Formats: sequence, structure tokens, C-alpha cells
Amino acid sequence: MTKVNFKFDKEKDLYNIWETCNSKSNWYNFKQNVTSNVLKICGGKEFEDCKNELENIAEKIYKSSLINIFVESVNKSWEGINNEYFNRLEKIMKKPICSKDFTAYLTTAGRCPYDPEEKTFFFSFFNSLPNAMNTTGHEIMHLQFHEYYWQDTEKQLGKEKTADLKEALTVLLNLEFNDLWFAKDIGYEPHKELRKFIANEWKKEKDFDVLIEKCVDYLKEKH
Repeated sequence: MTKVNFKFDKEKDLYNIWETCNSKSNWYNFKQNVTSNVLKICGGKEFEDCKNELENIAEKIYKSSLINIFVESVNKSWEGINNEYFNRLEKIMKKPICSKDFTAYLTTAGRCPYDPEEKTFFFSFFNSLPNAMNTTGHEIMHLQFHEYYWQDTEKQLGKEKTADLKEALTVLLNLEFNDLWFAKDIGYEPHKELRKFIANEWKKEKDFDVLIEKCVDYLKEKH
């Protein structure tokens, strides 16, 4: 059975903080979750040029016992639902799970990106335990979409709309997985109507391939 390995890697966290300070999103301003002094240190600079100063600021939290405690807590909590989550995801998306192992890295940044090639993603130190578990389910669903649906959908919709669809599809977590972690997958404001459409269509017919087709048609007509 597929497993998720939860870890903390200081280097990866520092890089994610730096990237958060220097990246843009069409959906949400992640920079607002970064303190002004960190933005000043990282903004417009190369990672290696600000890494040491950034590490000095983060030193206290990195030395805290809470880091390991939280990682261990999420790991133990996920173990209890691991098999059920992947069984459901495989059944819903109608595809085998795209990897035997996923790695989740704890981050102190307010942004949790993922890597479809490495099958890795971040979960937030500042989230509650249920929300961290929801993040795990959320990001793995993204990875599954990238593996099996991204390429064909991008040919029909282009990169930006495909990214919107990928993100909005996580509304299904509220309909099919909420009993596993009891935290709501909120989504982003620009995807509000698309998420509503997806939820309504899923209730009519629980077929993921049909749902994707409906969403593609919807996005072609709507935008």
C-alpha cells in the first residue's frame, strides 16, 4: 500500500520561505502570511544571498521541540486513515495511485507547494492537525491529477484554466473524505463558482471522467 512520509527539512523550508516571498499567484497573495522583516530579507534576492540571514531568524522555531512533535503527530494520525484515503482516491479518480511513496515536508511558510515529478509536497506548521491531514489529501489529489489528467486537459484548456480546474477539484474532499479528518477544504475565492459547479455535477453523477468532460465544457463556455 502507498505510504506518506512526513519529515522536516530545514533547507527545504528555508527555500520555500524564500520562494513564497518571490512568487506570484493568480488566486491568493501568499506574501501576506510572511512577516515584513522576512520579506525585506528575501524580496528580489537570490536564495543563496539571503539564506544565512533567513536561517538566523528561523533558528528559534527550528530548535523548538514542537517541530518534531507536530511531524510525529501528523504521521501517526495519517497512518490511521492512510489505506482508506488511498482506496477512496483510487476509486473516485479511477486511476492507480501515481506513486508508492509520497514525501510531505513541514514548512513554516504560509504556502504549501507540491512537486509532480518528485511526488513531494509541504504541509504547514501553523495549521491544526485536522487541517494538516486535509492538506495531505489535497496535495496528493493534485499529484494524481497531474499524473493522469493534466496533459490532456491542458491541450483543451491551456495551462491557466487547467490549473484552475486542478485546484477547484479538491472540493470533492468535502464530499467524499471529510469524515477522515473533519476539516473543510476551503479553496480560493476565484474558484468559488467552479467549485460549486463541480460539487453539483458530482452529486448528479459520481464519474470522474465524466466530471472532467463537464468541467472542460464549462470552462470553455464560461471564460
